[in-house]
Amino acid sequence: MIVFGFTFFLFAIAGWLVWLARARADGVAEQGLRLAWRDFIDLIPRLAVGVIGSGFLARAVPQDVILAWLGPGSGVPGVSLAALAGALTPGGPVVGFAIGAAALKAGAGLPQVMAFVTGWSLYTLQRVLVWELPTMPRRVVLLRVAVSLPFPFVVAGLAWL
Repeated sequence: MIVFGFTFFLFAIAGWLVWLARARADGVAEQGLRLAWRDFIDLIPRLAVGVIGSGFLARAVPQDVILAWLGPGSGVPGVSLAALAGALTPGGPVVGFAIGAAALKAGAGLPQVMAFVTGWSLYTLQRVLVWELPTMPRRVVLLRVAVSLPFPFVVAGLAWL
């Protein structure tokens, strides 16, 4: 019920913003709706592949392996492995969240999955090597990664609570 209320709230805000843009009468609302529709059409196939793929991935990985390495009883080593796996996982949100959902379905613990998603979002190795190091000073990138290192463990600790 809370999710439905929040979704309704977001749609109400979006509708209000469209109404404000239409009130300007300069075509920005129509252009925005066209761009939003194009993004929606581009994203739907990716979401479908990610959701369906996560279901197949959850079935493909043996459950006893997931339980042993990332299960609720794996503790700090499981959280560390999950954070490392997150850092090594390339791809966007469809990939990262789909793998997290597949791990949950396969029996991984919530703290471990939260550490995976946090590690993936904060310091994906691909992003660091391809985007950050070529465009920013090395010292800044290393400082950002160093500051980010404890966050998967903090998030996992909060999930344990």
